[in-house]
Amino acid sequence: QVQLVESGGGLVQAGGSLRLSCTTSGLTFSIYAMGWFRQAPGKEREFVAAISWSGSPTYYADSVKGRFTLSRDNAKNTVYLQMNSLKPEDTAVYYCAASRYGSGSPNIGEYAYWGQGTQVTVSS
Repeated sequence: QVQLVESGGGLVQAGGSLRLSCTTSGLTFSIYAMGWFRQAPGKEREFVAAISWSGSPTYYADSVKGRFTLSRDNAKNTVYLQMNSLKPEDTAVYYCAASRYGSGSPNIGEYAYWGQGTQVTVSS
C-alpha cells in the first residue's frame, strides 16, 4: 500500500519560513518524480514545485520561484519543501504527490499517488 505523509505545516507570520516534509512508503521512491501542489479555499489545486527522481532538475511555479526550494533524500524516501519569505497568498493546504514519470512535471494528471495534505497559514 502506497502512502505519502506530509508534515511541517502550521501558522506563520508573513516573511517567515516553514519546511514541509513528505515521507513515502510502499513505492520505489528513487524512481519517482515528486511534486507539491496546493489548494486554497474556493480555488483549484495548483502546481507549486516538482523534482525529478535524481534530484535535478527542479521546477517551480512562478509565484514561488526564488522563495521555495525543493529537495529530496532518496535514502530516507523523503522530499522537502523549504518555504521562505512566505506571503498571505501562500495560505493553502499543501499536497505531496508522486509520479512514475521520473522527470518531474507541473502536470497534475501525471501524479498517481497523493498525500492527505498539510495546512499552511500565513498571517499578515
